[in-house]
Amino acid sequence: MRTHAQAVVIGGGVIGCSILYHLAKAGWTDVVLLERDELTSGSTWHAAANIHGLHDSTNISRIQHYTMQLYNALEAETGQSCGVFQPGSLYLAQTEAREHQLRLQAAKARFYGMNFHEVSRDEAARLHPLVDFDGIRCIMYEPDGGNVDPSGVTNAYASGARQMGAEIIRFCPVTGTLQQPDGTWVVETAKGDIRADWVVNAAGLWGREVAALAGITLPLQPTEHQYFVTETIAEIAAMDRRLPSVADRDGEYYLRQEGQGLLVGAYEKDVRFWAEEGTPQGFGHELFADDLERIEDNMMRAIDRVPVVGAAGIKRVINGPMIWSPDSNVLFGPHPDLRNYFCCNGIIPGFSQSGGMGLMAADWITTGESRYDMFAWDVARFGDWADKAFTKARVGDQYAHRFSIHFPGEERAAGRPLRRRPVYARQKEMGAAFGLNYGWEHPAYFDADVPDSAGFTRQTWFDSVGRECKMLRQAAGIIDISNFAKYICKGPGAADWLNAVFANNMPEPVGRSCLTPLIGVRGGIAGDFTVTRLGEDEFMVIGSGMAERYHQRFWKEVPLPEGTTFESRTEAICGFNIAGPLSRKLLQKLTNADLSTAAFPFMRSQRIDIAGVSVIALRVSFTGDLGWELHCKQDDQLRLYDALLQAGADLGAGPVGSRALMSLRVEKGYGSWGREYSPEYWPQEVGLDRLIKEEKDFLNKSAYIEIKDNVSREVLSLIHVQHVDTADATGGEPVFLPDGTPVGRVTSGTYGYSVGMSLALGYLKGVKAGDAVDVMILGKPHRGVVLAEPPFDPKGERLRA
Repeated sequence: MRTHAQAVVIGGGVIGCSILYHLAKAGWTDVVLLERDELTSGSTWHAAANIHGLHDSTNISRIQHYTMQLYNALEAETGQSCGVFQPGSLYLAQTEAREHQLRLQAAKARFYGMNFHEVSRDEAARLHPLVDFDGIRCIMYEPDGGNVDPSGVTNAYASGARQMGAEIIRFCPVTGTLQQPDGTWVVETAKGDIRADWVVNAAGLWGREVAALAGITLPLQPTEHQYFVTETIAEIAAMDRRLPSVADRDGEYYLRQEGQGLLVGAYEKDVRFWAEEGTPQGFGHELFADDLERIEDNMMRAIDRVPVVGAAGIKRVINGPMIWSPDSNVLFGPHPDLRNYFCCNGIIPGFSQSGGMGLMAADWITTGESRYDMFAWDVARFGDWADKAFTKARVGDQYAHRFSIHFPGEERAAGRPLRRRPVYARQKEMGAAFGLNYGWEHPAYFDADVPDSAGFTRQTWFDSVGRECKMLRQAAGIIDISNFAKYICKGPGAADWLNAVFANNMPEPVGRSCLTPLIGVRGGIAGDFTVTRLGEDEFMVIGSGMAERYHQRFWKEVPLPEGTTFESRTEAICGFNIAGPLSRKLLQKLTNADLSTAAFPFMRSQRIDIAGVSVIALRVSFTGDLGWELHCKQDDQLRLYDALLQAGADLGAGPVGSRALMSLRVEKGYGSWGREYSPEYWPQEVGLDRLIKEEKDFLNKSAYIEIKDNVSREVLSLIHVQHVDTADATGGEPVFLPDGTPVGRVTSGTYGYSVGMSLALGYLKGVKAGDAVDVMILGKPHRGVVLAEPPFDPKGERLRA
């Protein structure tokens, strides 16, 4: 056994073996996989192993598409059969919302060159004559869909990795992972220790236990999951081809051919949790007792759709464990609290994602960043607030609604409220509907008479949000921005450190602010921040709240000078944005400070008192309107909020939620991190290259220099979508020219209430202002025109008034 490795992968399931294979493929051949038992022990061996390409997330679709294409190539490369069956998959829509989802996925497939398209009822009946298609509104077909052999795939990855020089050690439980002062790891086993540059936790059902060896906690919870296989069905035995699988997600089951029978699986409402206090060390190829009564409702829906299921006997039942994260996405990436510790835990559709997951992991480990923006999977999206109670509640909700449509902007109630600010109760009294942002409750809109809802079309709260937008544009609005990430950097080296991290020059005079990008490992946009100089040796940094732990990795890349500190104050500091044409008048009622433009210009800050509360006031506004951000101590938040509301009442001003803020910032063409700004996009494509100062050194400058003169692949653009009255873009919709040529995709979409336009912000290539395009809202073309400038205050006169 080796005593040193570039990486040690812990876990010999399909994911661990894929990561090992892809690391070796990337040139890291001094790598070792340690498996406590035999390969595939855990969840892998009993998986249904269905494969499909389409997902609501574009990047996850790309990853799943890569995985599906990989299996046949892997067979050819290794000589190990993956047991690939690709008779296709039929996707059924029983509801209008499901039809919208499938049509949108078909539009994305067309954009990315994936094979997923609508078929007629007659064609569907030819493909699968055993299905009753009554009541089906829309049928999509994915010719590459199917299933694989779990053991075959795992062993193919293992074989390929071994052929490239990787080592696999079975029956070798890991007993310790100890980080050394130089950042490397000692991985302890009964067969000896291995010194490793990286540790990869791909331990499946034992991901929590392996994480605990490194002193960290991962939000994971296993459940039971059942499927059954029927006896031989005569109609299938008589066929000379394999039947496509059936994805009837409105029926909450999945179905495919297995041998000469059918495999039927279900995600029932009556969830069974397992191993809440830890996965037993000796668990391996065991299964739980059958409990088909629990999935009886799902089975009956499957029988209604495919009647031969009801007449067939049951050959075997599989009831085994799966391990989930709170949102059913993998916990993926380097753990923010540790050096060189990579997580890949809580995978549900493992055989649809194994190849892409291995590829992205190898990217990240060997180059420092994955080629696609994978924040939807990033382990950093959860903090310590995602405790056992929250995780259990969310996992239960995710399991029971596995096949429900997760609409854009959907807010699920399970496990909430969790983190609340002092104003939470007051906002609730005022009729706030709340959203969740990095564990924090924040107002989405204010209207007690309108319950929250989610869908692809305009929702019940459409008019409520419109009233908030118009109120702010005509008078003023008070927006809770407490969930922005806030940091204080203090000390004699503060300016030097911030200049070494960020691409823009830090403000020199006290009271000045600047906007600055943070550059990623490949030269893209890893973040956008507002930095304000509060004193000679003190700065305030404001960024995306949901990305706080993600950005933690970047802060660690540049050592702090002696005597200098950089600390998160997100919990300790709360804030409000007061914006709109009467915002100055509102605030002037509460302060003796001079808020005139001459005394308090745009992009300046001052420490002032508002209604007796000491605040850091910044003359900036994400709404694109005249406004100030006010940041105060958490203990003063409620007093400040009540004073602002009272002062604004006779001016026609009031509270504004996050959904209105989305509309307001898109009217101005402002991008947002996680949507328009991500490491995938270059600064020149986003319009942030003007903020980069090449005369100084900064984090990842060499990567930026390498791509800075490249012609933009796409350009962030704003589209006016015309003649829309039932739905707006929400993000993810492909954009085509009227002749069908793909030219881009939407990153944010909304209705612009104060400009009377349906708007889509996104990336386009080869088009210019005035050109006509088709935006695939609800999966259908809606004509739009590319705008030359934002429709609200294009010259920024109100912002600087």
